[in-house]
Amino acid sequence: MALRLGDDAPNFTAVTTDGTIDFHQWLGSGWGILFSHPRDYTPVCTTELGAVAKMKAEFDRRNVKVIAVSVDALKDHQGWIGDINETQKTTMNFPVIADPERKVATLYDMIHPNADDTFTVRSVFVIGPDKKVKLTLTYPASTGRNFLELLRVIDSLQLTAKFKVATPANWEDGQDCIIVTAVKDADVPALFPKGARTVKPYLRYTPQPNK
Repeated sequence: MALRLGDDAPNFTAVTTDGTIDFHQWLGSGWGILFSHPRDYTPVCTTELGAVAKMKAEFDRRNVKVIAVSVDALKDHQGWIGDINETQKTTMNFPVIADPERKVATLYDMIHPNADDTFTVRSVFVIGPDKKVKLTLTYPASTGRNFLELLRVIDSLQLTAKFKVATPANWEDGQDCIIVTAVKDADVPALFPKGARTVKPYLRYTPQPNK
């Protein structure tokens, strides 16, 4: 059964390019992104892993660990990493899970038979410090992911977990936020000392609280 928002992110033990890990212990008290690749030595996956390696400092700054998975074996991962480093002009700096028995792929429903009954689709799971699923995305094998969008989503998730706000369409870090409808007008001044702008009774904006 597919994982849904708010579900517990299943734990597992797996061999990775950085050694054997217990997933929940590896995540620790921070955030995590688990993302899958159909197989090693494929062009789109090569660009994706290279892109994440180059962006790792941005994920670190947000206390987010990133980890990839594909159904290939560890020796295949190790050889492929050499290609990634060479072609993408980077150095791999995060682990890749070896999942030849498809244990992780099955736990996270990454095998979609109508698309491919052998390899994983391009799944993304954002996992919070409470080990619950905060976001899921599924891409077809032909479409590379936009990891800048994942950073944007992380910024929103972390912001809205701390403050009674939501983020509007195309929001980016530093822009105005929406006050959630559960907040009464009388409570706005205390909760949002930077002020608020009311467009409709249900649509109230405030400057980003943590900026």
